[in-house]
Amino acid sequence: MKMKTWKRNAGLGIALTAAALGPLLSASEEAERPNFLFILADDMGRTDAGALGSDFYETPNIDRIAAEGMNFTAGYAASPVCSPTRASIMSGKNPARLNLTDWLGAAQPQDIPDIPDGKWYSFIKRLPLLPARYTEQLPLEEVTLAEALREGGYKTFFAGKWHLGEKPKYWPEHQGFDINKGGWMKGNPGRDYFSPYENPRLEDGPDGEHLPDRLAEETAAFIRASKDEPFLTYLSFYSPHTPLNTRADLEQKYIEKRKRVGLDGPEFGREGDREERILHRHPVYAGMMESMDLAIGKVFDALKESGVYDNTVIIFTSDNGGLSIASGMPTANTPYRAGKGWIYEGGIRAPFLMKWPGVTAPGSVSGEPVICADFYPTMLEIAGLPLRPEQHKDGKSLAPLLRGKEMDRGPLYWHYPHYSPQGDTPASAIRDGKWKLIKRYENDRVELYNLAMDGLERSNVARHHPEVAAKLRRHLEDWLASVDARYPSPNPNAATQ
Repeated sequence: MKMKTWKRNAGLGIALTAAALGPLLSASEEAERPNFLFILADDMGRTDAGALGSDFYETPNIDRIAAEGMNFTAGYAASPVCSPTRASIMSGKNPARLNLTDWLGAAQPQDIPDIPDGKWYSFIKRLPLLPARYTEQLPLEEVTLAEALREGGYKTFFAGKWHLGEKPKYWPEHQGFDINKGGWMKGNPGRDYFSPYENPRLEDGPDGEHLPDRLAEETAAFIRASKDEPFLTYLSFYSPHTPLNTRADLEQKYIEKRKRVGLDGPEFGREGDREERILHRHPVYAGMMESMDLAIGKVFDALKESGVYDNTVIIFTSDNGGLSIASGMPTANTPYRAGKGWIYEGGIRAPFLMKWPGVTAPGSVSGEPVICADFYPTMLEIAGLPLRPEQHKDGKSLAPLLRGKEMDRGPLYWHYPHYSPQGDTPASAIRDGKWKLIKRYENDRVELYNLAMDGLERSNVARHHPEVAAKLRRHLEDWLASVDARYPSPNPNAATQ
């Protein structure tokens, strides 16, 4: 904690020094600084909105962000699972650099031999590798995005899912947020999405109160109370993560809609030896998506009523791809391969929308590959605050793209040295332009895909382009060494299981 306090003061000194070097902001200029509404969905796939390709889910408010801002069609989460991506957004660093590479609660390698047979994750005991050891919280030494904005004069508010540390000292109120409504250790809402919530950072509402509604109401109240000064509102939905349940009226709506629209082709396919949903037709999931969208609409109403809608930067993304394999497989990531828990595109490509009022052309589209670590420096630049390159080491400001200019973001990297409950094996990956290379750790196998020609990642062309594969593998391994990445190790008990 002592180190973190020093870093906060040091950051404040940097900000004050920067202010001293230039003209001081007047009260009117301070009031005109943009606000931020950052909306993070949980397990929402890249195509799980009307504007992003769904022919079943109804999401007019998410669609509005795309219509009024920029749709990054090659926007990525930092990981195929939740906690690493959330840490990357907060820190501006790749999860491999933080050694926070798996969802918090996944088995550590030293615990795997003692997992009771029959427990849902016990299959890992029989596999060839032990996953890498991972850090179990977002370290307090990291100067978070919220801390950087707060030091720059922003009020900060968090609502919803945190999942970045078991102990309260790692929760949002100790990571830069003035107010925390609902953020704690858990990665899902518990038994369902209705009060009582049994959440130590969110008081229970009336019986039957719906969690997305409640998070929207808390967020709207903060906006109305903070309209006269710049603010960061970080609305981190638990939706549409399992457990799968929604309002009864919305479930019935989509049961009837499914009957009307029918099925256009098969509903399920295969990914290896696993069944995979390939069509959006799950009524409960559709209701979860609409209830989240309705909650977003309530927050938009609060921005408008407070007179700050046109001075608020709105960002929308998800922490990984949609859950299309295992655990009810409620959604589909078509046309991308696989889903949550997989390092293929369906697991890491995410909705990625940004609206910068007065700057971003409405309805604009960027195909530049970008990643969630980029939000940190982008938001600092939009706010007119000093960048922190030693903190957001793996992020690059996307402000040029938002201004309509060209930008070469450079290669993107992923490191998931774990087995996922959805079926993928330990791997790392690099995307550089149209090329994507995956390195598998069980057998040292390399997969190379030309995403411009093969967005489904069905044709491994490593044998046909050995020079490209060798170059990308070398770059990936050099990068992994530079961030001191941790790797899986042989499982001494695998052969005896």
